[in-house]
Amino acid sequence: MKELLLKQKQVLLFVIAGGLSAVIEIGSFKIFSVYLPLIFSEENNFHGIHFPLSNVFSTSCGIITNYFLSIWFVFERGKHSKRKEFAYFMFVSFFSTILSLTFFQLFFRFAFKDNLDLGFFVISQAILSKIAAILLVSILNYSVKKKVIFNG
Repeated sequence: MKELLLKQKQVLLFVIAGGLSAVIEIGSFKIFSVYLPLIFSEENNFHGIHFPLSNVFSTSCGIITNYFLSIWFVFERGKHSKRKEFAYFMFVSFFSTILSLTFFQLFFRFAFKDNLDLGFFVISQAILSKIAAILLVSILNYSVKKKVIFNG
């Protein structure tokens, strides 16, 4: 078991860094989705798009957190300069964000119709959609970041 963990150390660290980034992203989404509709009434439903600003802002928080956790704990520096590495990371994150926002809308409209009542805690339709979108996009993120950005 220990040998398997050592071989998969990078994947395990990526999962931990991704988990922490997801906590930041979901937590900030919860805060934004509660308070932004008080300022922008259309935030709940902007021409059929649910929580657009909350998604963009929270995803940005998650991306920035993930970048720093990735360079500090997960990946070794690749052949790129720090500036180029950051630019590639942001480029990949931009497309990941578009995918995540698209998946969020699909999950919100079609997959999660109700809140999830766990008895002691209720998870909203929006949070369930956010979690599902993050999980789906994170698989792609690991592959691209490992192969393209950090060359490992």
